[in-house]
Amino acid sequence: MVAPSGDLAARQAALVAALVAGAPTPPGFATAPVAAARAALLRKRAGDVARHWPLLAAGLGDTWWETFRAWAADRPTKGSLRDGWDLARDLRARDALPPLGAEELATREASTRYDGRGTPRPRRLPAVARAGGAVAVQLAGRVRLLRPARR
Repeated sequence: MVAPSGDLAARQAALVAALVAGAPTPPGFATAPVAAARAALLRKRAGDVARHWPLLAAGLGDTWWETFRAWAADRPTKGSLRDGWDLARDLRARDALPPLGAEELATREASTRYDGRGTPRPRRLPAVARAGGAVAVQLAGRVRLLRPARR
């Protein structure tokens, strides 16, 4: 007997939520394999974010994986660039942003507008951004770090 397409879609959505958004394992699926797949997807996501935010990942060093895992475990991805941006802003709000991450965040925010919801867009007007003591300025499309973050 074939399940109605609405039932199949609901089961698929529940499985995806369990894999990428921290939802419980849906009925009919073995918990251990779903947990293993969830961990593998989270590691892949952390690697993708680290490629888009290399200074943030380097600044966190050995704590990168644990920091990212704790932050992302119950959040669905918005894409690597936006995930890294949201993580950096969250760390800044908790006063836990490392100096390299602060410099990377300041330069990104000087060059690009991102409100946390929509797609990041290049800035057209001059801008100044600050994060963790770092100050970056964007003039005529060029970004310069004026002051490094406190070490």
